[in-house]
Amino acid sequence: MKVLEAEFVREFIRMCDDGWKQGWHERNGGNLSYRIRKEEIDAMKEDFNPAGAWLEIGTSVPGLRGEYFLVTGSGKHFRNVAGKPEESIGIIEIDDSGEHYRICWGLQDQARPTSELPTHLMNHEVKKTATGGAHRVIYHAHPANLIALTFLLPLKDEVFTRELWEMATECPVVFPAGIGVVGWMVPGGREIAVATSKLMEQYDAVVWAHHGLFASGEDFDNTFGLMHTIEKSAEILVKVLSVRPDKLQTIQPQDFRNLAAEFKVTLPEKFLYEK
Repeated sequence: MKVLEAEFVREFIRMCDDGWKQGWHERNGGNLSYRIRKEEIDAMKEDFNPAGAWLEIGTSVPGLRGEYFLVTGSGKHFRNVAGKPEESIGIIEIDDSGEHYRICWGLQDQARPTSELPTHLMNHEVKKTATGGAHRVIYHAHPANLIALTFLLPLKDEVFTRELWEMATECPVVFPAGIGVVGWMVPGGREIAVATSKLMEQYDAVVWAHHGLFASGEDFDNTFGLMHTIEKSAEILVKVLSVRPDKLQTIQPQDFRNLAAEFKVTLPEKFLYEK
C-alpha cells in the first residue's frame, strides 16, 4: 500500500486542514503526531525510503522503542499539508534506545520533524502508559481565545478547569479530569517537554501560557473534538468577560456533581471549590 492511500494518513491530513480552517495555525504554528499501529506500518513498509541516518530526539523515550510516528515537519505550514503532504509531513521510527529517530517516509528536501518532537514523544510515552496504549494522537495548536485567557486568569489548573467547565455544560463530560497549565517557558526543548508530560499523567489537555494548547486522544476525531470544545468554551468566557467582569449566574458545584452522576463521570473535588 502507498502511504498516502492509508486511512490514518488521510485522516491526519484532514485534521491538519481542519485546524488550519479554524484559524489555529498561523504560518508554521502548531504540530500533530500519531503513534502508528503495527498492522498499519506492515501494510506500507514497501513504500518507505531506504533507511536514513539516526538522529537525536533531544530526550529519552524508552517506552516508545521501535514505534513509528506520523508527524508534521519543522517550519511547515498546516495550510500546505493537504496540497504538499510529502513535503510537509513524514513517518519516523524510534530506535531501540528511545533516544534517536530516523525518517522513513516524507519530509522531503532534508526537512525535519517538528521542533517540538521531544514534547510530543514524551507525551506519547506518558499517555501510552496511562491509557494502556489507547491514546495515539498528540495535537498542539494556537487557539486564540484560550491563549487570551492566559493573560487574564491565574495560571492554575483549578482555575482554568473551573472557568472552562462553567462556560459550557458538556465541558465536564468531555474533559472530566480537568485541564493542566504550564507557565510560560521556551518551547521546543526538554524542560517544557518534562513539565508538559508530567501534567499529561493526569490530564488529556495542557495549556502553554501565552502560546497554545496540547491535547491527547485515542483517535483524530476525539482529539480534535477536545481541542475544539476547550477553545469554544474559552471563546464564550472571553465574550462574557468583555461585557462585564463578573457573572450574574453560573453552574454551581452541586450542579456539577449532579451532572457527573447523570453522565457517569468522575469530577475531582479540587475543581468544585466555593467561590
